[in-house]
Amino acid sequence: MSFSSCLKCYPWPLPQPLLPLSPRPNITTISFASTQHHDQQLTTQSSRSLSAFSQQLPPNFTSSQLLDSLRRQRDESSALRLFSWASKQPNFTPNSSVYEELLAKLGKVGSFDSMRGLLDDMKVSGCQVSRGIFLVFIESYAKFEMYDEILGVTQLMKEEFGLEPDTHFYNFLLNILVDGNKLKLVETAHADMVSRGIRPDVSTFNILIKALCNAHQIRPAILMMEEMPNYGLVPDEKTFTTLMQGLIEEGNLDGALRIREQMMENGLQATDVTVNVLVNGFCKMGRIEDALNFVQEMVNQGFYPDQFTYNTIVNGLCKAGHVKHALEVMDVMLQEGLDPDIYTYNSLISGLCKMGEVEEAVDILNQMILRDCSPNTVTYNTLISTLCKENQVEEATELARVLTSKGILPDVCTFNSLIQGLCLTSNFDIAMELFEEMKHKGCHPDEFTYNMLIDSLCSRGKVGEALRLLKEMESSGCARNVVTYNTLIDGLCKLKRIEEAEEIFDEMELHGISRNSVTYNTLIDGLCKSRRVEDAAQLMDQMIMEGLKPDKFTYNSLLTYFCRAGDIKKAADIVQNMTTNGCEPDIVTYGTLIGGLCKAGRVDVASRLLRSIQMKGIVLTPHAYNPVIQALFRKRRTSEAMRLFREMAEKSDPPDALTYKLVFRGLCNGGGPIGEAVDFLIEMLEKGFLPEFSSFYMLAEGLVSLSKEDTLVELVDMVMDKAKFSDSESSMIRGFLKIRKFHDALATFGDILDRRKPRKTYWSR
Repeated sequence: MSFSSCLKCYPWPLPQPLLPLSPRPNITTISFASTQHHDQQLTTQSSRSLSAFSQQLPPNFTSSQLLDSLRRQRDESSALRLFSWASKQPNFTPNSSVYEELLAKLGKVGSFDSMRGLLDDMKVSGCQVSRGIFLVFIESYAKFEMYDEILGVTQLMKEEFGLEPDTHFYNFLLNILVDGNKLKLVETAHADMVSRGIRPDVSTFNILIKALCNAHQIRPAILMMEEMPNYGLVPDEKTFTTLMQGLIEEGNLDGALRIREQMMENGLQATDVTVNVLVNGFCKMGRIEDALNFVQEMVNQGFYPDQFTYNTIVNGLCKAGHVKHALEVMDVMLQEGLDPDIYTYNSLISGLCKMGEVEEAVDILNQMILRDCSPNTVTYNTLISTLCKENQVEEATELARVLTSKGILPDVCTFNSLIQGLCLTSNFDIAMELFEEMKHKGCHPDEFTYNMLIDSLCSRGKVGEALRLLKEMESSGCARNVVTYNTLIDGLCKLKRIEEAEEIFDEMELHGISRNSVTYNTLIDGLCKSRRVEDAAQLMDQMIMEGLKPDKFTYNSLLTYFCRAGDIKKAADIVQNMTTNGCEPDIVTYGTLIGGLCKAGRVDVASRLLRSIQMKGIVLTPHAYNPVIQALFRKRRTSEAMRLFREMAEKSDPPDALTYKLVFRGLCNGGGPIGEAVDFLIEMLEKGFLPEFSSFYMLAEGLVSLSKEDTLVELVDMVMDKAKFSDSESSMIRGFLKIRKFHDALATFGDILDRRKPRKTYWSR
C-alpha cells in the first residue's frame, strides 16, 4: 500500500488537534569520582597491576599499541594505572592521541582535576597540544552542566598554551551552549569570537540561527540569514530547515512553507531532514491530509520515507482519532522493510486507549512483544491509566505485575494511576497499601499522589489522617500546592472544625502558597455555616485586598446565612451588592432568596420575584419554584400552588422529587378535594416517583372515611407494583386489605415502602 492509496480511503475533512514532537529520552547525569579516590586506587593497586600491564603490551610498544590497550580498559582508574606504568618505561613518550583518550575517559566521569593534571603533564613533557584536546574539556563540562566553565577554556588555550581558537573551535563551543539552552552564554561566546576577529562560516550562522529560534526570536533569526551574503556566505539547506523548524515550533506552518519556497528559489533541494520537519509541522497543526499529500509529492521526487516519517504520520493520525488509518500506515511501513519501533506502537496504543478501545490496544501490545519490540514504562502506563479510568482496576494491577516481571520498574505515573483507580472504586485501604509499597520500593510519591489520598480521606471524614499526610509531604520535601490546602480546608469545614481550617488557611501564607478564590470561598462558606458571618465578611474584604474578585459562590454563602436567619433585608443587600460589583446573580442566588422570603412568610413578594426572574430570561429550576409551592400550600392557597406546579412542568426544568413530595403532601393535608390527591398520586407513579408514606397514610385515612376502600386497594396495588414488592410481601398486604384490617395493611405497607427508598426523600425508578 502506498501513501496515495492511504489518501483514497481517508475520511476528509479532519479535525485539527496539535501534535507534539516525538518524545526524547531523558539524559541522567552520572556522579563522578574525586581525584583523591583515583590517587588512592593508583597507590593500592599499582603494584599488582605491573605484571598485568607488561603482559598486555609487547616490549618496545608504540603509542598506537598503548592507545588500543587504553581503549580496552573497563574504567578510567585502570586506564590511568596503565598510562602511569607505560610512562615510566624506557624509550617511551606518549603522544597527543594517548592523552586525548585519557582525557575523554576522565571527562566521562567528571574527574576535572585529574584532567587538568594530565594537561599540565602534556605541557611539561613537551607533547604537542592541539585544539581538539580542549574540545574534550568543553564536551565534558557540558555533560555535567558546568557551562560557566566552558568560556574559560579559550582563555586557558591562549594564556597557557599559546593557542588561538579558530572558526571550527567556536562553532563546536557555540553548538554545545545552544544544545544546553544557555543562550546568554551563546551571546557572550559570540561576542568573544567577534572581538578576536575570527570570521564566521555557514555553520556559525546556522548555530546562531538555531539559538535565536530556541529563544523564540524568529524575526531576528530570519534577519541573520539575510545578513549572510554580507560575509560572502550563502545559506545552505540546514539554514532554511532550522528556520522552518523554528517557525513550526511557533505554530507558523505557513511561514515555514514560505521559507521552503525561498529555499527552492535558491536552487537547494530538500533533504530528508527538511521533509520530515515539514511533515511534523503538518501533523502538529492537525493537517494530516496535507501531510500525506506532501509525503506522496516528495516520494514522487525520489524521497524515501524513513522511520521518523512514518512515526510522525502514525502519531498525527492517532492524535486526530483516526487509528484505523494509522494501522494502515504501519502496514505500509512493514511492506517497505521498516520495523515499527517503540514510538510507533506507543502512538497506536495511546490512540486506541483514547477511543476507549482497550482490548484492541492490548492486541497491539501483544503484537509489539511478538515482533521483539520491548514495551517501556510509557506503554504500560498508558494502558494502566486507561484501565483504571474504565474501573478495571484488577486488570490494571495485573498489567502492572507483568510490567515488573519483565524488569520494567513501575514509576510514579504507574502508581498514581493505580492509586487513583483504587480510590475511585472505594478500595481506599488497598490504595494506602500500594502507597506504602510505592515508598518501600524507592518510588517517591509526588504532589498528585498525596492530593489524591488527601482528597479521598477528606471525603470519608478522616481529616486527621489527611493532615498526617500533609506533614509527611513537608518532611519528604514534596511540593504542596493550593489544591492540597483547599482540599483540607474543605474537609475541616464539613466537619465543623473551623478553627483548624483557619490554621491551615494561615499556614498557606507561611509556606508561600498563594490562596485562590476556591480557598476563600470554602472558608467563607464554612464560617457562614458556623454562624460566624462577621468573620466571613472580613475574609471577603481580605479576599478583595489580595486582588481576588468575589464570585457567585462567595455571595451565595453569605446570602444563604441571612436567609436562614430570616434577615431578608441583608439578604436583599447581598444580591444588590453582587449586581453592583459586576457579579450577575444566578438561579441558585435567586432560589436562595426566594426560599428566605417564603420562610419569612412573604410568599407574595417571593412570587413577584419569581416572575421578574422569568422576565429576565433565566430558566427557572425546582430550587426556585419549590419554596413558593410549599408556602402556598401552607397558606391553604391550593389552587395557586397547583397552577404554579403546572406552569413549572410546562415552562421550566421538570419538577424534581422534592416538588412531587411537596405537592402530594399539600393535597393530602387537607389542601383540596381528595380526588385531586388520588389523581396526583397516579401521575407521580407514572413519572417514576414513589410517595412518602406519611402523606399516603393521610390519603388512605381520607379514603377509608369516605368508604372508598376499593380506590385505596387499587392505589396500594399500583405503589407495590412500582416499588417492586415481592410476591410474598404483596400477598400479605392484600390479605389484610381483603379482611378489612386496613391499619395492619398500611403498617406493613409502610414498613416495606420505607425500605424501598432513601429516608425522607422521593426517588425515581
